[in-house]
Amino acid sequence: MSDERVVATKKGQMLPGIAGICMFMIFMTMLNVYATLHGAFGEGRAKYGVLALCTLLAVGIFGLLRLKKWGWALVTAACLLLSIGDFLWFEKTHVGFFMVRGLFALLFFLYLVRTEVRDRLV
Repeated sequence: MSDERVVATKKGQMLPGIAGICMFMIFMTMLNVYATLHGAFGEGRAKYGVLALCTLLAVGIFGLLRLKKWGWALVTAACLLLSIGDFLWFEKTHVGFFMVRGLFALLFFLYLVRTEVRDRLV
């Protein structure tokens, strides 16, 4: 079987890692929405900005679950931004939780940019 045919048969098949990443990211999205609605990010522009980003991430997650390239792009960017934000917050507060979560988000980003993952997107 040629390499082209092998890639064609794998296209559209989800890897277990993608499903795991989507579950983690939807959980993070729900936590951020809950925190936003209870005033953790303040009022006004910050509140609506976080809600807009959470909505965009939720749409990206469901796009990735359908193996769409735009969903992959949104979730990959969200993983990278989450890891950078957690590393910066760790630098400021020295709370180990943010380092651990940042490392997980960075690991998810590195998984999503693998060629094997990108080849399965439709």
